[in-house]
Amino acid sequence: MTDPASTNTENTPPPASYPPKGWTAFLPWLKKIRPPRLFLHEEGLFLLLAVIIGLFSGLAVVCFQIAIDWTRIRLLGSALDPTPLRLLLVPALAGLCVAIMVIHFFPQVRGSGVNQTKAAVYIYDGYIPFSTVIGKFLTCSLAIGSGQSLGPEDPSLQMGAGIASALGRRLHLSREKVRLIAPVGAAAGLAAAFNAPISAVLFVIEEVIGKWTAGVLGAIVLSAVSSVMVLRVFLGEQPLFRVPPYHLAHPAELIAYAILGVIGGIASLMFAKLVCYLRPRLKALPRWTHYVQPAAAGLLIGIIGIWLPQVMGAGYDFIDQALHDQFTWKLLIFLAFFKIIATSLSFSSGTPGGMFAPTLFIGAMIGGAVGGVEHILFPHLGGTVGGFALVGMGVLFAGFLRVPMTSVFMVLEVSGNYSIILPVMIANTIAYLISLKYQPVPLFDMFSRQDGTDLPSMEEQRETGTLQVEDAMRPPAEVVLRAEEPVAEAIRKTSGSPHEFFLVSHRSGDWTGVTKEALRGLAKEGKGDSPLARVLPGKLLPWLHPDQPLDVALRQIGDWPLIPVIHRADFNNLQGVIALSDILAAYGAATGKAYRSKVSLQPSGPQAALGSE
Repeated sequence: MTDPASTNTENTPPPASYPPKGWTAFLPWLKKIRPPRLFLHEEGLFLLLAVIIGLFSGLAVVCFQIAIDWTRIRLLGSALDPTPLRLLLVPALAGLCVAIMVIHFFPQVRGSGVNQTKAAVYIYDGYIPFSTVIGKFLTCSLAIGSGQSLGPEDPSLQMGAGIASALGRRLHLSREKVRLIAPVGAAAGLAAAFNAPISAVLFVIEEVIGKWTAGVLGAIVLSAVSSVMVLRVFLGEQPLFRVPPYHLAHPAELIAYAILGVIGGIASLMFAKLVCYLRPRLKALPRWTHYVQPAAAGLLIGIIGIWLPQVMGAGYDFIDQALHDQFTWKLLIFLAFFKIIATSLSFSSGTPGGMFAPTLFIGAMIGGAVGGVEHILFPHLGGTVGGFALVGMGVLFAGFLRVPMTSVFMVLEVSGNYSIILPVMIANTIAYLISLKYQPVPLFDMFSRQDGTDLPSMEEQRETGTLQVEDAMRPPAEVVLRAEEPVAEAIRKTSGSPHEFFLVSHRSGDWTGVTKEALRGLAKEGKGDSPLARVLPGKLLPWLHPDQPLDVALRQIGDWPLIPVIHRADFNNLQGVIALSDILAAYGAATGKAYRSKVSLQPSGPQAALGSE
């Protein structure tokens, strides 16, 4: 069987020697950094390094945004409406240059950067070559600045992860810390690109690592906050969007927001299925076509841009206009539809760039259109178009990218108004459930399978849940001995039982165990009148609570035939017992269920065939 890593140009395994040669030679300051081993242990160094990563990632994102703006002005001009000739030539020629750079110099920069960062964490021990950071910076600046319908957030995430990976290797951190440091940099890069640290932290935890461990969470928060501070020092403290005031004027508005959730869910499905259909088919075409695919996508986007220049680039300015009701609802529908087409062409052609900004754009346009129609049909409700546009951004985020927590907090963080949380939760939940029903495999999981890698699905982990002790325990046996009982009484109680091992309850709340054979041996020694507490060995049984994770039971059971499961408020209240066979049976049942579910979620037909190439 072919090694997926050998055929996947986006996820290249690390070289045999560290640190990597090549691009890091351009950073002589990096070689001078040495960990202060005499003063900080690795945990403290990790947190300090998180702040440093945030500072460097914030600076990188500041330069990245300036580079995108500078490229756009130089290539498309400073006018609001570039000339048709520029719109046709610039995206096409820039796409050709990007294709040459990706194929010959930076093969690892294809895609958005989210899956590549995730692969670095789970496959390559946190290794991201620094050439990826440089390549992502150059190719995405050119692609987005020339008008390709992509965004800077996902590339910023990967650049932050690459900076963190380089620093971690330079400081000779342990393999575990190097693996965990990439998400720390990812959060820093995304937080600076979004100017929203909470949303960045939630996205990285929700989509990249899926763990809420205290050490990782603390480092991620520190890096995200420090990167946003750097961004605000250089580019100002203004938020990404100027959000108008919002208040829920009438409870009947919630019906309109629910309709927005349905429409947004359908639009998310259309968007996701179009990208998942085009991407493997274009990738499977002969290699020579990979040179012209970004150019062809740029040409088609330029043609669309002659009539609708708003669909080109990230589109932040036009999201801001939609939030302030500066478009008619009909134009908003056209903008959303053609942005889906343009983004699908750009991303599927292999042009490096992100999906976050286009998703926000489409959501804002759809939300604004729904709000505009509501104003026409029900003017007495008094809702604002800006409120619908803002909620629409979260709706597409929940339905298309399938990150429900991030989608809610993103809207709250951008708006700074918690009164919008009810419309957001209603609309986002509806869109998420529609997408979950009709697009079983999440977008990023589908991309990883198309690329020949099997990365953990964070959504499957969220939906599956954790097995608990109560899922495996069985009712306690009828005979439970008390420590103050004499040995003879214990023998009488256990004589008619088919079991060989019995639990012994102590008044102190401790538990021990004894076998029939041991009781008979004590009786032969003349200890029939002695209480069990005096003659039994002093080794205590471990005990569990019903709500504990099942893996805790697996770690504690050891060689014991079974262990007690007791009430949290009464240590003598036996809730059940659990044996190794019970634990294995519960895991076996859960594994079988998960396997059947995974098989049912696998893509079929031409898409599956193309995705396996």
